[in-house]
Amino acid sequence: MSVKLLIADDEPDIVEMLSSFFESRGYLVLAAGNGAEALRQAQRQPDLILLDINMPGLDGLEVCGRIRDYVSCPILFLTARIEEADKVKGFAVGGDDYIVKPFSLAELEARVRAHLRREARHSAQAQITFSGDLTVDYSQRCLFFAGERLNLAKKEFDIVELLAQNPGQVFGRERIYERVWGYDSQGDSSVVAEHIRRIRAKIAACTDRVYIETVWGCGYKWIR
Repeated sequence: MSVKLLIADDEPDIVEMLSSFFESRGYLVLAAGNGAEALRQAQRQPDLILLDINMPGLDGLEVCGRIRDYVSCPILFLTARIEEADKVKGFAVGGDDYIVKPFSLAELEARVRAHLRREARHSAQAQITFSGDLTVDYSQRCLFFAGERLNLAKKEFDIVELLAQNPGQVFGRERIYERVWGYDSQGDSSVVAEHIRRIRAKIAACTDRVYIETVWGCGYKWIR
């Protein structure tokens, strides 16, 4: 089965170039020329999204924020912005990587393949962890509490996966960032605290039991 790739950019030449490039390598390409169209195409559950940030109207950051709770695939931002604040914001809304324009097609394809390989490794894990009434399902990449599904954004689940598979082990913010976002990511580990806050809020809606404990001055650990 072909990998389904969504390319969203308001520059038609870029969409055409990338579409031709990836189609020639066997990808099934979904194209969008603006944020609204990207939202519609995202409903087709692509395997990876290349998302331009600087689109008029609904920009890439807004698109990412709106789809992240129901689209778990990797989202790679295409951008001419290189400010650190923009990168931190992009990771905070659920982005997985930044590709700065102008970019090499060879490097872009290499990053796409790397993210797809990572996804394949995740999907190959059918293991389930039970923590009281909370179940971590690694194949569906979600949590269940007393049978009720708790949907997590991609990076939120990645953090839960890391902590839950190593219960009792303390992970600092920098280490979590390196393991979940990657060593070559150009963001900031401060996004880890925000993601953990969101995870806790979703679990707290079901129970007052603490699963992710803060070890002050050190980091976080999973409690079974």
